[in-house]
Amino acid sequence: MVSIGVQTKNVVYDSDPAAGFQMLRDAGFSCADFSLNSYLLNTSLYQFELNDFFDRSDAELEHFFSPHKKGAAAAGITLNQMHMPYPLYVPNGGGDLNGYLQDIVARKSMHICAFFQCPYIVVHGFKLARNLGSEEAEWERTERFLDTLTPLAKELRLTICIENLYNSVGGHLVEGPCCDAKKAAERIDRFNDRHHGELLGFCFDTGHANLVGIDFESFLGTLGHRLKVLHIHDNDGAGDLHQIPFTFTKTRENTAATDWEGFLNGLRHIQFDQVLSFETAPVLSAFPKEMKPQALRFIADIGTYFADKINFSVYNPSFLC
Repeated sequence: MVSIGVQTKNVVYDSDPAAGFQMLRDAGFSCADFSLNSYLLNTSLYQFELNDFFDRSDAELEHFFSPHKKGAAAAGITLNQMHMPYPLYVPNGGGDLNGYLQDIVARKSMHICAFFQCPYIVVHGFKLARNLGSEEAEWERTERFLDTLTPLAKELRLTICIENLYNSVGGHLVEGPCCDAKKAAERIDRFNDRHHGELLGFCFDTGHANLVGIDFESFLGTLGHRLKVLHIHDNDGAGDLHQIPFTFTKTRENTAATDWEGFLNGLRHIQFDQVLSFETAPVLSAFPKEMKPQALRFIADIGTYFADKINFSVYNPSFLC
């Protein structure tokens, strides 16, 4: 049976994390994706700007996050996944910046993940295909970086998850890293065979997939057991909006802009039994703050709907939407 989760961003605040986790529980969630990336923003990194958050020692970071860990436990929320700050390679960012991201931020993120007893941490691959001349060269650079993390991943018993991304070229959205399911599956298998353990998995992002026209059902079927975590959200096919599923339509007849039927079919066929995790934090800043509990409950209700379709369809495939 699958569980239902959502991002902690815009819900769990450092000032009173227990209240945020309880709000998630009251809304109907049992799991959460801890938004570690909110402590070092991508908008800052692309401007070559750092803060000092990850300059703290591991012990200091554990002390900082202890209220969050206690608050999650008190509310009965399991932190099943975490998002490492990104990007971890900034083109033209220089050796000092990129070295800090890969040697300090990445490793301390993994220690924080282990402190929360969270099994999966999502890492963005390097967007370097145009810089290096090919997607293969881009992956080789990413893989070399991932290789450096495997001893720590083994020690901490973590699985690193790569994610399908998009890129922007001349004002157009194009496929980014990890948008070829066959290549991703083969690379994950080779990586894990080489390192003698399940150290690399996949995070499927529905919004990114919709932007670049990925066939959801085929992609998920190819990934199979390598799929460990999900980022579920919707968009209009033109912008990475991170909105509630079924929000956008292609026609006035209300044909969904995102292939949710293919998504559910794909999960059903691979017998996905992890967490239906929503990456919909921007939604919560769009609604008035007084409506945040209701917005969260609506997202959780969609998760329950998805779960019912996946679980029931195991016995009755015709029940799928």
